Amino acid sequence: MIGLDTNVLARYYIQDLGDEEAATQREAARRLIESGKPLMLCKTVLLELEWVMRGYYDFSSSEVSGVMDHLLSLPQVTIEDRDCVAQALKQSGAGLDFADALHHASYRACESMASFDDKKFARRAKRMGLTPRVVVPL
Repeated sequence: MIGLDTNVLARYYIQDLGDEEAATQREAARRLIESGKPLMLCKTVLLELEWVMRGYYDFSSSEVSGVMDHLLSLPQVTIEDRDCVAQALKQSGAGLDFADALHHASYRACESMASFDDKKFARRAKRMGLTPRVVVPL
């Protein structure tokens, strides 16, 4: 099994026009990902990929979701805590930030999750009825 770094996934999904090195790496990433060899993705790589796509390349939420859905659909790719990632994608599609959703999904065995991000996270999680509940420490 081969573990993939964020930059391999970024080269596969993001086309940097006019960059010869990026084009060479994109082709190498394509060959590897489409080789059928067993591959592994950890949650932190997916988190970083989402950040790179959204924060650096200005991908929309739906474009990011499309990439994540594609990765989840690849039979040769093992994803660390796949159920957690799938839950985070569902929650991000419903309005949570992907990072917050992934953190929250990772705490599913807890009674609650503490966060000072009241407006963008805790309130949305409450409106969505998510468990564990998100609480703002006082």
